Amino acid sequence: MHNWTQFNHQGILASAGEDAYALIERLYPLCRSITGAGTRQTLDIIGQQIELDRSEVPTGTKVFDWIVPKEWTIRDAYIISPQGEKICNFKEHNLHITGYSTPVNETLNKEELLPHLHSLPKYPKWIPYTYNYHSEDWGFSISDEQLHSLPEGDYKVVIDSDLKHGHLSYGEHLIPGHSEQEFLIYSHICHPSLCNDNLSGIAVATELAKFLKNSAPLNYSYRFVFAPTTIGSITWLSKNQDKLANIKAGLVIAVAGDAGQLTYKKSRNDDSYINNLAISALETREMPFGIEEFTPFGYDERQFCSPGIDLPIGRLTRTPNGCYPEYHTSADDLNLVKPKYLADTMDACLDIIELFENNQTFRNTQPFGEPHLGRHGLYKKAGAYNIQNNTFAILWVLNQTDGTKSLLDIAQRSKLAYSEILNASKALYDVNLLELID
Repeated sequence: MHNWTQFNHQGILASAGEDAYALIERLYPLCRSITGAGTRQTLDIIGQQIELDRSEVPTGTKVFDWIVPKEWTIRDAYIISPQGEKICNFKEHNLHITGYSTPVNETLNKEELLPHLHSLPKYPKWIPYTYNYHSEDWGFSISDEQLHSLPEGDYKVVIDSDLKHGHLSYGEHLIPGHSEQEFLIYSHICHPSLCNDNLSGIAVATELAKFLKNSAPLNYSYRFVFAPTTIGSITWLSKNQDKLANIKAGLVIAVAGDAGQLTYKKSRNDDSYINNLAISALETREMPFGIEEFTPFGYDERQFCSPGIDLPIGRLTRTPNGCYPEYHTSADDLNLVKPKYLADTMDACLDIIELFENNQTFRNTQPFGEPHLGRHGLYKKAGAYNIQNNTFAILWVLNQTDGTKSLLDIAQRSKLAYSEILNASKALYDVNLLELID
Protein backbone atom coordinates (compact mmCIF):
# COMPACT_ATOMS: atom_id res chain seq x y z
CA MET A 1 0.00 0.00 0.00
CA HIS A 2 1.44 3.37 -1.02
CA ASN A 3 1.92 6.00 1.69
CA TRP A 4 0.58 9.41 0.73
CA THR A 5 2.46 11.85 2.95
CA GLN A 6 0.51 14.83 4.21
CA PHE A 7 2.00 16.99 6.95
CA ASN A 8 -0.45 18.59 9.33
CA HIS A 9 1.96 21.37 10.18
CA GLN A 10 -0.16 24.51 10.29
CA GLY A 11 -0.99 24.11 13.96
CA ILE A 12 2.58 23.61 15.13
CA LEU A 13 4.44 26.24 13.14
CA ALA A 14 4.00 29.05 15.66
CA SER A 15 5.43 26.92 18.47
CA ALA A 16 8.20 25.64 16.17
CA GLY A 17 9.16 29.25 15.39
CA GLU A 18 9.33 30.04 19.10
CA ASP A 19 11.42 26.91 19.74
CA ALA A 20 13.78 27.83 16.89
CA TYR A 21 14.21 31.31 18.34
CA ALA A 22 14.92 29.87 21.80
CA LEU A 23 17.65 27.70 20.28
CA ILE A 24 19.17 30.79 18.63
CA GLU A 25 19.19 32.53 22.01
CA ARG A 26 21.15 29.62 23.52
CA LEU A 27 23.67 29.47 20.69
CA TYR A 28 24.20 33.21 20.22
CA PRO A 29 26.86 33.74 22.95
CA LEU A 30 29.18 31.00 21.65
CA CYS A 31 32.28 31.88 19.65
CA ARG A 32 32.11 29.46 16.74
CA SER A 33 34.73 29.00 14.06
CA ILE A 34 35.59 26.33 11.51
CA THR A 35 37.14 24.31 14.37
CA GLY A 36 37.32 24.47 18.13
CA ALA A 37 35.36 24.47 21.35
CA GLY A 38 32.56 26.81 20.22
CA THR A 39 31.70 24.55 17.30
CA ARG A 40 31.67 21.46 19.54
CA GLN A 41 29.51 23.26 22.10
CA THR A 42 27.12 24.15 19.29
CA LEU A 43 26.89 20.49 18.28
CA ASP A 44 26.38 19.56 21.95
CA ILE A 45 23.35 21.87 22.17
CA ILE A 46 21.89 20.67 18.85
CA GLY A 47 22.47 17.14 20.15
CA GLN A 48 20.18 17.89 23.10
CA GLN A 49 17.38 18.51 20.58
CA ILE A 50 18.05 15.70 18.07
CA GLU A 51 20.37 12.70 18.14
CA LEU A 52 23.65 13.48 16.35
CA ASP A 53 26.27 11.15 14.92
CA ARG A 54 29.45 13.16 15.59
CA SER A 55 32.66 13.04 13.54
CA GLU A 56 36.11 14.43 14.38
CA VAL A 57 38.49 14.70 11.42
CA PRO A 58 42.16 15.24 12.41
CA THR A 59 44.28 18.22 11.40
CA GLY A 60 46.31 17.42 8.31
CA THR A 61 43.72 15.11 6.76
CA LYS A 62 43.60 15.58 3.00
CA VAL A 63 40.04 16.22 1.80
CA PHE A 64 40.04 16.56 -1.98
CA ASP A 65 42.32 19.57 -2.70
CA TRP A 66 42.14 20.87 0.88
CA ILE A 67 43.85 20.00 4.16
CA VAL A 68 41.94 20.03 7.46
CA PRO A 69 43.49 23.01 9.28
CA LYS A 70 44.87 23.38 12.75
CA GLU A 71 42.32 23.78 15.51
CA TRP A 72 41.87 27.30 16.86
CA THR A 73 41.31 27.99 20.55
CA ILE A 74 40.54 31.49 21.79
CA ARG A 75 40.41 32.27 25.50
CA ASP A 76 40.69 36.05 25.66
CA ALA A 77 41.58 39.07 23.51
CA TYR A 78 41.66 42.81 24.11
CA ILE A 79 43.62 46.03 23.61
CA ILE A 80 44.64 48.44 26.38
CA SER A 81 44.58 52.05 25.15
CA PRO A 82 47.14 54.69 26.18
CA GLN A 83 44.58 55.88 28.79
CA GLY A 84 44.36 52.35 30.27
CA GLU A 85 40.91 51.60 28.79
CA LYS A 86 40.24 48.02 27.66
CA ILE A 87 38.87 48.14 24.10
CA CYS A 88 38.02 45.51 21.46
CA ASN A 89 37.23 43.21 24.36
CA PHE A 90 36.49 39.69 23.08
CA LYS A 91 34.58 38.89 26.28
CA GLU A 92 32.14 41.72 25.52
CA HIS A 93 31.51 40.64 21.91
CA ASN A 94 32.89 37.67 19.98
CA LEU A 95 33.18 39.70 16.77
CA HIS A 96 35.92 41.89 18.23
CA ILE A 97 38.50 39.20 17.48
CA THR A 98 39.36 38.25 13.91
CA GLY A 99 38.71 34.53 13.59
CA TYR A 100 41.84 32.35 13.73
CA SER A 101 44.03 35.15 15.12
CA THR A 102 47.42 33.95 16.32
CA PRO A 103 48.62 34.70 19.88
CA VAL A 104 49.92 38.21 20.59
CA ASN A 105 51.31 39.88 23.69
CA GLU A 106 53.11 43.08 22.78
CA THR A 107 52.98 46.84 22.82
CA LEU A 108 52.48 48.74 19.54
CA ASN A 109 52.12 52.38 18.68
CA LYS A 110 48.97 53.53 16.87
CA GLU A 111 50.59 53.46 13.43
CA GLU A 112 51.69 49.85 13.96
CA LEU A 113 48.29 48.83 15.33
CA LEU A 114 46.01 50.34 12.67
CA PRO A 115 46.69 47.73 9.90
CA HIS A 116 45.33 45.10 12.29
CA LEU A 117 42.03 46.93 12.98
CA HIS A 118 38.94 46.44 10.81
CA SER A 119 35.85 48.64 10.73
CA LEU A 120 32.80 49.51 8.62
CA PRO A 121 32.79 53.19 7.62
CA LYS A 122 29.30 52.82 6.10
CA TYR A 123 27.89 51.65 9.46
CA PRO A 124 30.05 53.43 12.03
CA LYS A 125 28.45 51.90 15.15
CA TRP A 126 28.62 48.25 14.03
CA ILE A 127 31.42 45.71 14.50
CA PRO A 128 32.29 43.72 11.36
CA TYR A 129 32.81 39.95 11.30
CA THR A 130 36.35 39.22 10.11
CA TYR A 131 38.35 36.01 9.82
CA ASN A 132 41.72 34.78 8.67
CA TYR A 133 41.36 31.02 8.39
CA HIS A 134 44.14 29.98 6.07
CA SER A 135 47.14 32.21 6.84
CA GLU A 136 48.61 32.85 10.26
CA ASP A 137 47.98 36.46 11.23
CA TRP A 138 45.93 38.40 13.76
CA GLY A 139 43.44 41.24 13.93
CA PHE A 140 40.58 42.95 15.75
CA SER A 141 37.23 44.34 14.61
CA ILE A 142 36.14 47.70 15.95
CA SER A 143 33.34 50.14 15.29
CA ASP A 144 34.40 52.87 12.88
CA GLU A 145 33.23 55.43 15.40
CA GLN A 146 35.65 54.09 18.02
CA LEU A 147 38.43 53.64 15.47
CA HIS A 148 38.43 57.35 14.65
CA SER A 149 38.48 58.30 18.32
CA LEU A 150 41.70 56.39 19.10
CA PRO A 151 44.42 58.70 20.44
CA GLU A 152 48.10 58.58 19.61
CA GLY A 153 50.27 56.55 21.94
CA ASP A 154 51.19 53.00 22.86
CA TYR A 155 48.65 50.13 22.90
CA LYS A 156 49.01 46.87 24.76
CA VAL A 157 47.69 44.03 22.54
CA VAL A 158 46.74 40.68 24.07
CA ILE A 159 45.39 37.67 22.22
CA ASP A 160 45.33 34.52 24.32
CA SER A 161 44.85 31.89 21.63
CA ASP A 162 46.58 28.96 20.03
CA LEU A 163 46.63 27.07 16.76
CA LYS A 164 47.44 23.42 17.30
CA HIS A 165 46.84 20.04 15.78
CA GLY A 166 43.29 19.03 16.63
CA HIS A 167 40.11 18.18 14.74
CA LEU A 168 37.33 19.52 12.53
CA SER A 169 33.91 18.59 13.96
CA TYR A 170 30.57 17.95 12.29
CA GLY A 171 27.32 16.20 13.15
CA GLU A 172 24.66 14.24 11.25
CA HIS A 173 21.11 13.16 11.96
CA LEU A 174 19.50 10.51 9.78
CA ILE A 175 15.76 9.81 9.69
CA PRO A 176 15.22 6.51 7.85
CA GLY A 177 12.28 6.19 5.46
CA HIS A 178 10.84 3.40 3.34
CA SER A 179 13.47 4.14 0.67
CA GLU A 180 17.22 4.50 1.18
CA GLN A 181 17.11 7.42 -1.26
CA GLU A 182 17.71 10.61 0.69
CA PHE A 183 16.86 14.27 0.92
CA LEU A 184 19.89 16.14 2.33
CA ILE A 185 19.54 19.24 4.49
CA TYR A 186 22.75 21.14 5.25
CA SER A 187 23.39 24.04 7.61
CA HIS A 188 26.71 25.67 8.45
CA ILE A 189 27.70 26.05 12.11
CA CYS A 190 30.87 28.15 12.10
CA HIS A 191 29.74 31.78 12.45
CA PRO A 192 30.21 33.50 15.85
CA SER A 193 27.30 35.47 17.32
CA LEU A 194 25.48 36.06 14.04
CA CYS A 195 21.78 35.27 14.34
CA ASN A 196 20.49 35.35 10.79
CA ASP A 197 23.77 34.12 9.31
CA ASN A 198 23.53 31.39 10.32
CA LEU A 199 21.99 30.48 13.66
CA SER A 200 18.63 30.78 11.91
CA GLY A 201 19.58 28.02 9.46
CA ILE A 202 20.74 25.77 12.29
CA ALA A 203 17.53 26.38 14.23
CA VAL A 204 15.18 25.78 11.26
CA ALA A 205 17.06 22.60 10.30
CA THR A 206 16.87 21.32 13.89
CA GLU A 207 13.12 21.97 14.10
CA LEU A 208 12.60 20.29 10.74
CA ALA A 209 14.45 17.21 11.97
CA LYS A 210 12.30 17.09 15.12
CA PHE A 211 9.13 17.43 13.05
CA LEU A 212 10.06 14.77 10.47
CA LYS A 213 11.19 12.38 13.20
CA ASN A 214 7.62 12.47 14.54
CA SER A 215 6.03 12.21 11.08
CA ALA A 216 6.75 8.55 10.29
CA PRO A 217 6.18 6.67 8.10
CA LEU A 218 8.13 8.57 5.43
CA ASN A 219 8.67 7.42 1.88
CA TYR A 220 12.26 8.72 1.76
CA SER A 221 15.13 9.11 4.21
CA TYR A 222 16.29 12.51 5.45
CA ARG A 223 19.89 13.34 6.32
CA PHE A 224 20.71 16.52 8.26
CA VAL A 225 24.34 17.68 8.24
CA PHE A 226 25.65 20.41 10.57
CA ALA A 227 29.20 21.39 9.63
CA PRO A 228 31.46 24.42 9.14
CA THR A 229 31.10 26.27 5.84
CA THR A 230 33.35 25.39 2.89
CA ILE A 231 35.98 23.22 4.62
CA GLY A 232 33.21 21.45 6.54
CA SER A 233 31.10 20.55 3.50
CA ILE A 234 34.22 19.60 1.54
CA THR A 235 35.32 17.37 4.41
CA TRP A 236 31.88 15.77 4.70
CA LEU A 237 31.75 15.12 0.95
CA SER A 238 35.26 13.66 0.96
CA LYS A 239 34.43 11.32 3.85
CA ASN A 240 30.98 10.28 2.60
CA GLN A 241 31.41 9.61 -1.09
CA ASP A 242 29.69 6.23 -0.65
CA LYS A 243 26.47 8.03 0.43
CA LEU A 244 26.24 10.45 -2.49
CA ALA A 245 24.53 8.11 -4.95
CA ASN A 246 21.52 7.89 -2.60
CA ILE A 247 20.98 11.68 -2.43
CA LYS A 248 18.03 12.45 -4.69
CA ALA A 249 17.62 16.13 -3.75
CA GLY A 250 18.49 18.56 -0.99
CA LEU A 251 18.65 22.07 0.40
CA VAL A 252 21.22 24.29 2.04
CA ILE A 253 19.23 26.29 4.60
CA ALA A 254 20.67 29.63 5.68
CA VAL A 255 19.67 33.22 6.51
CA ALA A 256 16.26 31.92 7.49
CA GLY A 257 14.93 34.35 10.11
CA ASP A 258 14.76 37.91 8.74
CA ALA A 259 11.75 39.76 7.33
CA GLY A 260 12.72 39.39 3.67
CA GLN A 261 10.78 37.22 1.24
CA LEU A 262 11.91 33.65 0.68
CA THR A 263 14.55 33.24 -2.02
CA TYR A 264 15.47 29.99 -3.73
CA LYS A 265 18.86 29.68 -5.42
CA LYS A 266 18.93 27.07 -8.15
CA SER A 267 21.35 24.19 -8.22
CA ARG A 268 24.01 23.89 -10.93
CA ASN A 269 21.82 22.19 -13.55
CA ASP A 270 18.88 24.38 -14.47
CA ASP A 271 16.46 21.47 -14.96
CA SER A 272 17.52 19.58 -11.81
CA TYR A 273 14.98 17.78 -9.69
CA ILE A 274 15.36 20.07 -6.67
CA ASN A 275 14.80 23.16 -8.83
CA ASN A 276 11.51 21.76 -10.10
CA LEU A 277 10.45 20.69 -6.61
CA ALA A 278 11.34 23.93 -4.85
CA ILE A 279 9.94 26.32 -7.43
CA SER A 280 6.69 24.35 -7.76
CA ALA A 281 6.25 24.24 -3.97
CA LEU A 282 6.95 27.97 -3.59
CA GLU A 283 4.52 28.80 -6.39
CA THR A 284 1.82 26.73 -4.67
CA ARG A 285 2.20 28.83 -1.51
CA GLU A 286 0.90 31.89 -3.46
CA MET A 287 3.25 34.25 -1.60
CA PRO A 288 5.97 36.45 -3.12
CA PHE A 289 9.35 34.76 -3.46
CA GLY A 290 12.58 35.26 -5.36
CA ILE A 291 14.60 33.02 -7.63
CA GLU A 292 18.38 33.25 -7.98
CA GLU A 293 20.19 31.58 -10.82
CA PHE A 294 23.09 29.34 -9.85
CA THR A 295 26.48 30.96 -9.34
CA PRO A 296 29.63 29.25 -8.03
CA PHE A 297 29.66 31.68 -5.10
CA GLY A 298 27.70 31.76 -1.88
CA TYR A 299 27.22 29.06 0.75
CA ASP A 300 27.86 25.33 0.58
CA GLU A 301 25.55 24.72 -2.36
CA ARG A 302 28.60 25.50 -4.50
CA GLN A 303 30.44 22.52 -2.99
CA PHE A 304 27.51 20.14 -3.50
CA CYS A 305 27.17 21.49 -7.05
CA SER A 306 30.86 21.26 -7.94
CA PRO A 307 31.29 19.34 -11.25
CA GLY A 308 32.74 16.20 -9.68
CA ILE A 309 29.90 15.99 -7.13
CA ASP A 310 27.01 17.59 -9.05
CA LEU A 311 24.21 16.85 -6.59
CA PRO A 312 20.73 18.35 -7.09
CA ILE A 313 20.99 20.65 -4.07
CA GLY A 314 19.71 24.23 -4.04
CA ARG A 315 19.68 26.88 -1.36
CA LEU A 316 16.76 28.37 0.53
CA THR A 317 17.16 31.69 2.31
CA ARG A 318 15.09 34.71 3.06
CA THR A 319 17.11 37.81 2.12
CA PRO A 320 20.16 36.28 0.39
CA ASN A 321 23.61 36.47 1.95
CA GLY A 322 25.27 39.85 1.48
CA CYS A 323 21.98 41.54 0.53
CA TYR A 324 20.95 42.99 3.89
CA PRO A 325 22.91 45.69 5.74
CA GLU A 326 23.39 43.71 8.96
CA TYR A 327 25.10 40.80 7.16
CA HIS A 328 28.41 39.84 8.84
CA THR A 329 28.11 42.57 11.48
CA SER A 330 27.21 42.91 15.14
CA ALA A 331 23.77 44.18 14.02
CA ASP A 332 22.92 40.60 12.97
CA ASP A 333 21.66 40.04 16.50
CA LEU A 334 18.60 38.70 18.32
CA ASN A 335 16.53 41.68 17.17
CA LEU A 336 16.97 40.88 13.48
CA VAL A 337 15.37 37.42 13.51
CA LYS A 338 11.75 36.76 14.49
CA PRO A 339 9.92 33.53 15.36
CA LYS A 340 7.26 34.14 12.71
CA TYR A 341 9.86 34.31 9.92
CA LEU A 342 11.63 31.19 11.20
CA ALA A 343 8.24 29.45 11.18
CA ASP A 344 7.51 30.64 7.64
CA THR A 345 10.85 29.30 6.38
CA MET A 346 10.12 25.97 8.06
CA ASP A 347 6.67 25.95 6.46
CA ALA A 348 8.22 26.41 3.00
CA CYS A 349 10.71 23.60 3.67
CA LEU A 350 7.87 21.28 4.65
CA ASP A 351 5.96 22.19 1.49
CA ILE A 352 9.01 21.24 -0.59
CA ILE A 353 9.50 18.01 1.37
CA GLU A 354 5.81 17.08 1.12
CA LEU A 355 5.98 17.49 -2.65
CA PHE A 356 9.18 15.41 -2.69
CA GLU A 357 7.52 12.69 -0.61
CA ASN A 358 4.50 12.41 -2.92
CA ASN A 359 6.12 12.97 -6.31
CA GLN A 360 6.02 9.33 -7.31
CA THR A 361 5.84 7.68 -10.72
CA PHE A 362 2.81 5.58 -11.55
CA ARG A 363 1.53 3.39 -14.37
CA ASN A 364 -2.03 3.41 -15.68
CA THR A 365 -3.44 -0.10 -15.15
CA GLN A 366 -6.08 0.40 -17.89
CA PRO A 367 -4.09 2.13 -20.64
CA PHE A 368 -6.20 0.99 -23.62
CA GLY A 369 -8.44 3.99 -24.11
CA GLU A 370 -9.90 5.92 -21.21
CA PRO A 371 -11.20 3.81 -18.32
CA HIS A 372 -14.94 4.09 -17.67
CA LEU A 373 -14.69 6.76 -14.98
CA GLY A 374 -18.38 6.60 -14.07
CA ARG A 375 -18.09 2.90 -13.26
CA HIS A 376 -15.28 3.75 -10.82
CA GLY A 377 -17.21 6.63 -9.26
CA LEU A 378 -14.86 9.26 -10.67
CA TYR A 379 -16.92 10.97 -13.35
CA LYS A 380 -18.57 14.30 -12.65
CA LYS A 381 -21.31 15.26 -15.10
CA ALA A 382 -20.12 18.14 -17.25
CA GLY A 383 -20.72 19.41 -20.74
CA ALA A 384 -18.12 18.70 -23.41
CA TYR A 385 -16.85 22.28 -23.17
CA ASN A 386 -17.16 22.58 -19.41
CA ILE A 387 -14.92 19.85 -18.08
CA GLN A 388 -14.48 20.32 -14.35
CA ASN A 389 -10.91 20.65 -13.10
CA ASN A 390 -10.98 17.41 -11.13
CA THR A 391 -12.06 15.45 -14.20
CA PHE A 392 -9.55 17.29 -16.35
CA ALA A 393 -6.76 16.41 -13.87
CA ILE A 394 -7.86 12.75 -13.85
CA LEU A 395 -7.70 12.61 -17.65
CA TRP A 396 -4.23 14.16 -17.67
CA VAL A 397 -2.96 11.70 -15.05
CA LEU A 398 -4.41 8.72 -16.91
CA ASN A 399 -2.88 9.87 -20.18
CA GLN A 400 0.59 10.57 -18.82
CA THR A 401 1.14 7.73 -16.35
CA ASP A 402 3.07 5.45 -18.67
CA GLY A 403 5.67 4.61 -16.03
CA THR A 404 8.13 7.31 -17.12
CA LYS A 405 6.65 10.57 -15.79
CA SER A 406 6.33 11.73 -12.19
CA LEU A 407 3.33 13.62 -10.85
CA LEU A 408 5.35 16.84 -10.97
CA ASP A 409 6.14 16.18 -14.64
CA ILE A 410 2.41 15.79 -15.29
CA ALA A 411 1.55 19.01 -13.42
CA GLN A 412 4.09 20.94 -15.45
CA ARG A 413 2.93 19.43 -18.74
CA SER A 414 -0.76 20.01 -18.00
CA LYS A 415 -0.21 23.44 -16.43
CA LEU A 416 -2.56 22.37 -13.65
CA ALA A 417 -1.76 22.94 -9.99
CA TYR A 418 0.30 20.15 -8.49
CA SER A 419 -2.33 19.76 -5.75
CA GLU A 420 -4.97 18.95 -8.42
CA ILE A 421 -2.73 16.34 -10.03
CA LEU A 422 -1.95 14.85 -6.61
CA ASN A 423 -5.62 14.63 -5.63
CA ALA A 424 -6.51 13.06 -8.97
CA SER A 425 -3.72 10.50 -8.53
CA LYS A 426 -4.94 9.59 -5.05
CA ALA A 427 -8.45 9.05 -6.37
CA LEU A 428 -7.21 6.86 -9.25
CA TYR A 429 -4.90 4.88 -6.99
CA ASP A 430 -7.71 4.20 -4.53
CA VAL A 431 -9.76 2.46 -7.27
CA ASN A 432 -6.74 0.53 -8.62
CA LEU A 433 -6.44 2.53 -11.85
CA LEU A 434 -2.82 3.40 -10.98
CA GLU A 435 0.03 1.25 -9.75
CA LEU A 436 3.21 2.58 -8.19
CA ILE A 437 6.50 2.18 -10.02
CA ASP A 438 9.12 1.41 -7.34
